[in-house]
Amino acid sequence: MEYASGSILSDLERMVEAAKDSFWDYIGCEIIEVNEKEVVVGFDILPHHLNPIGILHGGMHASAMDSAMGIIAMLSRPDVNVVTVGLNMNYVAPVSEGRVLVSAQMVHSSRKLMTTQAYARKENGDLLAFGTGTFRVLNTMK
Repeated sequence: MEYASGSILSDLERMVEAAKDSFWDYIGCEIIEVNEKEVVVGFDILPHHLNPIGILHGGMHASAMDSAMGIIAMLSRPDVNVVTVGLNMNYVAPVSEGRVLVSAQMVHSSRKLMTTQAYARKENGDLLAFGTGTFRVLNTMK
């Protein structure tokens, strides 16, 4: 795992601890790289990630991409809570085995809303899906 700075590291450690035994753990995602501009998460495709026709379920793409976009949103504003209010997905190519890497970046941030983008790719770089996420700033964290 690569990190860019000490403040990101402490915020990230807090998030990783909070995610233990959560949906994030169940689907098998892990943080690969983090810096001020991008988060990369990855997961190995397992049998329970597949749909009935044997390819990665669209919900798995969406969950991993939403999670990566949520991490970049939370790291860019660690003093507030954010939740997904909109998720737009575009599925480009099927995959049934191997490792998927999701990169997420911040596109725009205002006082109450944040817009992010993400790309899911095979390890060889082939594009699988892309999308955007909109996050609502709820309140200051306690």
